[in-house]
Amino acid sequence: DIDHLNPRVQKELVEWLNWLRTDVGFDGWRFDFAKGYSADVAKIYVDRSEPSFAVAEIWTSLAYGGDGKPNLNQDPHRQELVNWVNKVGGSGPATTFDFTTKGILNVAVEGELWRLRGTDGKAPGMIGWWPAKAVTFVDNHDTGSTQHMWPFPSDRVMQGYAYILTHPGTPCIFYDHFFDWGLKEEIDRLVSIRTRQGIHSESKLQIMEADADLYLAEIDGKVIVKLGPRYDVGHLIPEGFKVVAHGNDYAVW
Repeated sequence: DIDHLNPRVQKELVEWLNWLRTDVGFDGWRFDFAKGYSADVAKIYVDRSEPSFAVAEIWTSLAYGGDGKPNLNQDPHRQELVNWVNKVGGSGPATTFDFTTKGILNVAVEGELWRLRGTDGKAPGMIGWWPAKAVTFVDNHDTGSTQHMWPFPSDRVMQGYAYILTHPGTPCIFYDHFFDWGLKEEIDRLVSIRTRQGIHSESKLQIMEADADLYLAEIDGKVIVKLGPRYDVGHLIPEGFKVVAHGNDYAVW
């Protein structure tokens, strides 16, 4: 345990962070278990070490209904993420992992893709409120890998990447998926599309359809992504768009 309220602890941690940045060459921080200490303390570390990027792990439980599935409204959950960023400094480098999107996406790809459109018509996770500060992901070393604490459905992982790599937010790719699962080529293709089309953290998202078996969205008027097993969607795709990537229950135009 570390007493983050202790001035000496703060001073020495800041010195260590600055050494990592100036001498070693790291330029960003990941705040592990950030709910274990206040955002005010995290702000001290960010302000005094001046990283170019900082992301917090604030992993709290979603709100669940009697059926054991997430409630449609997860506003309190994503509000907690937004609150942390606001307290650390919304105009600075602070971001948070979008656990709200992760939790909803986990369930949505299992035949409930309607969950990917919130009651306001926007994305239901943090990317629907403050995409510039949301780091999206499919799995990480805690949720997936050997720990398997909250894994994404293994046979639908590429649907998850088709979503986060075409949508606003800052997508994060899981090492295991990229190097150990044989998905490097498929993920690379989606990354290339994102880069080539200039999709970024604040890109404009228009959700075209969100049904049980189909999610269809257009991003920046340049990219269209489809999730789900429904095959006949040609009549929904504007003229001039061509398929540039596809896989198990996903396609990108």
